[in-house]
Amino acid sequence: MYPVQGKNLINGQWTETKSTFQSLNPANSKEIIGTLPISGEAEVNQAVAAAKKAFHTWRDMSWVKRAEYIDNFAQLLKRDMEQLSELVTKECGKPINEGKADVVEALHMAQYMAGLGRMPTGFVISSEIAAKDAFILRKPKGVVACISPWNFPIAIPLWLVLPSVVAGNTVVFKPSEETPICGHRLAELFVEAGFPAGVINVIHGNGKEAGDPLVKHKDVNTVLFTGSRAVGKYIQQIAANEMYKFVATEMGGKNATIILADADIDIAVNAALLGGFKTSGQRCVSSSRMIVDKKIEPEFTKRFVEKVKQIHIGDGLKPETFMGPLINQKGVEKWKLHNQKAREEGAEILVEGKELTEGEHANGNFVSPFVYRMPHKAGSFVLREEAFSPHVAIIPVDGLEHAVEVYNDTDYGLALAVITEDYRNWRWVRDHAEFGLGYVNLPSIGAEVHLPFGGVKGSGNGHPGAEGIIDAVTHRVAWTVNHAHEIVLAQGLSTKV
Repeated sequence: MYPVQGKNLINGQWTETKSTFQSLNPANSKEIIGTLPISGEAEVNQAVAAAKKAFHTWRDMSWVKRAEYIDNFAQLLKRDMEQLSELVTKECGKPINEGKADVVEALHMAQYMAGLGRMPTGFVISSEIAAKDAFILRKPKGVVACISPWNFPIAIPLWLVLPSVVAGNTVVFKPSEETPICGHRLAELFVEAGFPAGVINVIHGNGKEAGDPLVKHKDVNTVLFTGSRAVGKYIQQIAANEMYKFVATEMGGKNATIILADADIDIAVNAALLGGFKTSGQRCVSSSRMIVDKKIEPEFTKRFVEKVKQIHIGDGLKPETFMGPLINQKGVEKWKLHNQKAREEGAEILVEGKELTEGEHANGNFVSPFVYRMPHKAGSFVLREEAFSPHVAIIPVDGLEHAVEVYNDTDYGLALAVITEDYRNWRWVRDHAEFGLGYVNLPSIGAEVHLPFGGVKGSGNGHPGAEGIIDAVTHRVAWTVNHAHEIVLAQGLSTKV
């Protein structure tokens, strides 16, 4: 099965380039998952031209007909569930249970979008004038560029691609260069599902050579991006040069689990463990801050540290593995940087994380959790910047309001969890914390596709993914029809000539 020879999909045709790159297993860098073409401006131009041409016939189909293609695609995801789950684990490293959850979430998105094709896509509302009918309708924007990250290589692309196409747009999709074989496999399923040529195009390559010309292309009307804050901000700046180009970005977070004095400690410890270390902390919603009321912090910390030391780290295909490798060596170096910064800023180290380089870990990007206790400090690097690794701070606080103040002291605003038995407490957190996804007595992870996914501040520009992305890929237009034999205008405006 491996290695896979991946290709670009442009206008329904499989194409290659002279230069290629390899996708490696982060748990075993000696295993090549596949080889992919390095695309550049020429391939981008071809893909955008194909999408632009296909748009005119695709938008003329009904939402129902477009949704039928997505339903075909959903059946293929069901059929290939186990194979795709294994591919996710092998290419991005997360444990097989998480690999399967990735594919299940993708299936849920496909089912949701297929169902949306038969749901209302606008409104009929009353006009001021009885003889008029007024409508609010959704119209597609055109060619949509979808640029996705590596950590959810099946689910997140479909959060972007499927809402775009059900609404009548056409797509150029660039998967992450860290998980391109997952992207290639999706391309194969798009073809098998029967999508017409040019409706969904897939190109591979890095951000500079493929992503940059894609977001700058004059015929790309909308850019949907999930990834780093720096790249998302750059894309927003590019789009600002064009009046018509729209961007929706989701750009990570410095998330937290707030544990209040009345918390159920069992729930708190488990929520913190899941939020901090699932996917080795490589989720944009991972909690790298545990903000704990001083009244229960010693007990929480003791029990949390005990559980952290029991985490099994290894190849994600082994059923006992809780935490797989980091995606690449750059991820390891970033983890080391954040750990060193914690020491420099005066943290009390509770679990000394280590790079694992022997035995079953010899050829992978494995590290163990790093946990420390540290009072809140304004301007702290480690308490404000995203680590995207198993790097967790325990921050003691004086009560509810102090906890939210500490939570808000970062440029990000994506996800939070609050552990409390008092509904008044979680309501106060809900109304005063700056976030896009909030959870009560749960970890900071666990998004569902029929809810919006996005954040505020440095985490996003107010246009969330998943359910919310339909607003980013459509224009809402007004359509007013007069049934009278004369013209009567709103606001009593005279029609006398």
